[in-house]
Amino acid sequence: MGGFFGIAGKRDAVSDVFFGTDYHSHLGTRRAGMAAYDPEFGLQRDIHNIENSPFRTKFERITDEMRGRSAIGVISDYDPQPLLIRSKIGTYAIAMIGIITNQDDLTRRYLQLTGGHFDAMTGGGVNSTELLAGLINQRPTFVEGIKFAQDRIEGTASILILCDDGSIIAARDKVGRLPIFVGRSEDGYAISFESFAYQKLGFEDERELGPGEIVKITADGIEQLSPPGEKMRICAFLWSYYGYPTSTYEGVNVEMMRYRNGRIMAQHDREAGIANDIDYVGGVPDSGTPHAIGYANESGVPFARAFIKYTPTWSRSFTPTDQRERNRVAKMKQIPVHELIQGKKLLFVDDSIVRGTQLRETVEFLYDHGAEAVHMRSACPPLMFGCKYLNFSRSRSEMELIARRVIVELEGEEGLSHMDEYSDSSTDRGKKLRQLICRELHLASLEFQSLEGITEAIGIEPCKLCTYCWSGKE
Repeated sequence: MGGFFGIAGKRDAVSDVFFGTDYHSHLGTRRAGMAAYDPEFGLQRDIHNIENSPFRTKFERITDEMRGRSAIGVISDYDPQPLLIRSKIGTYAIAMIGIITNQDDLTRRYLQLTGGHFDAMTGGGVNSTELLAGLINQRPTFVEGIKFAQDRIEGTASILILCDDGSIIAARDKVGRLPIFVGRSEDGYAISFESFAYQKLGFEDERELGPGEIVKITADGIEQLSPPGEKMRICAFLWSYYGYPTSTYEGVNVEMMRYRNGRIMAQHDREAGIANDIDYVGGVPDSGTPHAIGYANESGVPFARAFIKYTPTWSRSFTPTDQRERNRVAKMKQIPVHELIQGKKLLFVDDSIVRGTQLRETVEFLYDHGAEAVHMRSACPPLMFGCKYLNFSRSRSEMELIARRVIVELEGEEGLSHMDEYSDSSTDRGKKLRQLICRELHLASLEFQSLEGITEAIGIEPCKLCTYCWSGKE
């Protein structure tokens, strides 16, 4: 997915932006970059690959290499950024988070219209951020260019621009699928995907940008360049999985939502009379833990960590780009607590069940160490559709999604017209889906949180949430 951070202040901002950007490392594992503006040196930029080492190790010398009272940083899951751009509307550094799903079409149209060119990557692809800049530069001002670009982009683009006067322009995506916060201190202003990133640096909350809103910050203030729109579709997956536990989006804290979500799942199990004979409740992976705590608190079953992840060298199991290597790393990290597994009936809450590959490894690991039964609960509904708005899944095909694949196995393509029934555990189709996944993953029982349940846990009007990956509805 990615995240960004920026400061326009009255003192050198590079060190603070280094730490603020590092606080977004949970949002991406591929590329990272920083840019700064200094009146003497102008715009400076540095980009590194972070696939096999964390952000801070690649940028730890940044305060010796870069300086400026204004700076931005970005964690990117795909393209190298920020980019330095020289155009008719100015010289600037630009970063984006999101995805441009109609990139090929926009690239072709741009080249036909302008006769210009792009720096092609291996395979002929174009850097999404460079394409975004090309669209913006077709208009006479940044505001007009940003609106022009966002109107033509299918997908999502939240934008951060560091100008050559030291100001920073921030634009939240058109329907607010991703958050942008503004923080304030006596030394200036900060822009961030995660508000806790600037809070740790001494900034206080100023406000959250609305959908499509564009602002400019300087050391002296914040100026609204374009007001927010009325339509909002913030990603519900932020609360279920991607959001950091301390984060609050649209007034709803992530950790508290996850506790509520777990309680709702436990209430459902109790009402359905299932999974009554459990010794311990646990969470997989780390982001599943608060959902599991909520489940345990409501059910009265003790919470326990039946295995511990060894994270000093491999902090994230999906860091390797190869799926088989990610599975192997995930397995190597799991260190059992035999006393909590041997002869026990265990229930785990996973933040989501996507492909089921690593989950199968985890379940086999538990049985290999003596578990009597392993029950699984997914903290969100079955993933039926690949996200076309954000880069939160590496799936090359929707058929990699275990729920969708099982539906096709059960009744072919015809089954895809009954996805609502398959999501619902009370229907015959819903029961068959869960039974088949149970057999495939060797589970004693399986249940998914309902769309109504997760919406209740978030507590925001359903019409303001994007649930496309679960419902297929925009």
